[in-house]
Amino acid sequence: MPMSDRLEIAGRALQRPLCNHCLGRLFASVSRGLSNEQRGVLVRSSIPDAPPPPEDVTQCHICKGLLSEVPKFAGLAARSSQGYEFATFLVGTKIDAELIEREESFWTEVGAKDTEGIKAEMNREIGKLLEKSLSKLADFANPEMVFLVDTRFDRVVLDVAPLFVYGRYRKYSRELPQTRWPCRECRGKGCPRCGGKGRMYEQSVQDFIGPVVVRHAEGTEDFFHGMGREDIDARMLGNGRPFVVEVRRPMRRTIDMGSIEAEVNASGKGLVELFGLRMSTRAEMRSIKESTHPKTYRVRLRFQTPVDHGKLNEVVTSLAGKPISQLTPQRVVHRRADLERLRTVRHMTVESLDGAEAVFVVEADSGTYIKELMHGDEGRTQPNVAGIVGVPCEVVELDVIAIGDTGEGSDGKGIKGV
Repeated sequence: MPMSDRLEIAGRALQRPLCNHCLGRLFASVSRGLSNEQRGVLVRSSIPDAPPPPEDVTQCHICKGLLSEVPKFAGLAARSSQGYEFATFLVGTKIDAELIEREESFWTEVGAKDTEGIKAEMNREIGKLLEKSLSKLADFANPEMVFLVDTRFDRVVLDVAPLFVYGRYRKYSRELPQTRWPCRECRGKGCPRCGGKGRMYEQSVQDFIGPVVVRHAEGTEDFFHGMGREDIDARMLGNGRPFVVEVRRPMRRTIDMGSIEAEVNASGKGLVELFGLRMSTRAEMRSIKESTHPKTYRVRLRFQTPVDHGKLNEVVTSLAGKPISQLTPQRVVHRRADLERLRTVRHMTVESLDGAEAVFVVEADSGTYIKELMHGDEGRTQPNVAGIVGVPCEVVELDVIAIGDTGEGSDGKGIKGV
């Protein structure tokens, strides 16, 4: 836009009383490195006989003095964050809708095209003061704290970013679910079925780990995100299952991982073992939840009658490296869609055979229903071990002995102790 056109816009704009901030915002994209207030001073000085800004800033046609309150809002924000540990922040503001409408109408009236909204200026100017007073950095991508400043009621609401902690766990109990399991009858409220506890199971892996992390971070609640999950009656051994604990509204972000591990392992001795704790991110949490790494299992089977090695070798030949089809198992179809899933048994060996009892080691795609691969689930998994052998079987014990990720965070024990 030619300079003459800009001066014409400025001349029309100055027919109304404007503070330098609101005058400068009309030309916000014209020059860089200046504040809107500085821009307004330059524009005003470029017009002969231009009226000065109103002595009473509340007489500004657009902001009615709101921009003069920036220091007050920055002070409110700083005080509201006392006690919280954070390194980065962002500011958002709520501004009276009538003011926004008045500003946009004024832009149309004077023909301004290079404008910036008052909300953007408020966010930036409050943020600049907070950077100085708090010695923190503004971060537009992943702020640890967001100040939501409601300029209408002089109120600041804090949006505290969650804290994410990565680790791996081993589970040695066959009576422990991974996460809290609300009672199906009362959905957590407490009823005769659950003895008033609101849960199907009194403890979970999450209960051993989550509350300890929350306490160290001084947060409000925890959410447990695992790389898949094992059945309640299956142990999780070997290199452990990766997980991320998400802590809501943490006041502390510098926490002692060694102390947390020691505390969890002392309380969960014989049930849960935790290792490899470190800080994590939302992106890693999502990656863990969406992962499709293969798993390796040790399965102890009991056939109805003794079987021989020849039959078991036939099983390995028929299944190893081959695809299988699985309909949603009968045991979970009441809570999951009844779909067909195609999975691959990547590797399979017979570890031992003693009459009617056999032990297999199976590596399979993520999401493979291993119990159903063994007994067939009344034909819903094809092919299956029982069908190939020709003798019905049941799963006596199931252990996960390896997760096929990179093993980051592992303590190097591999699959020992299984």
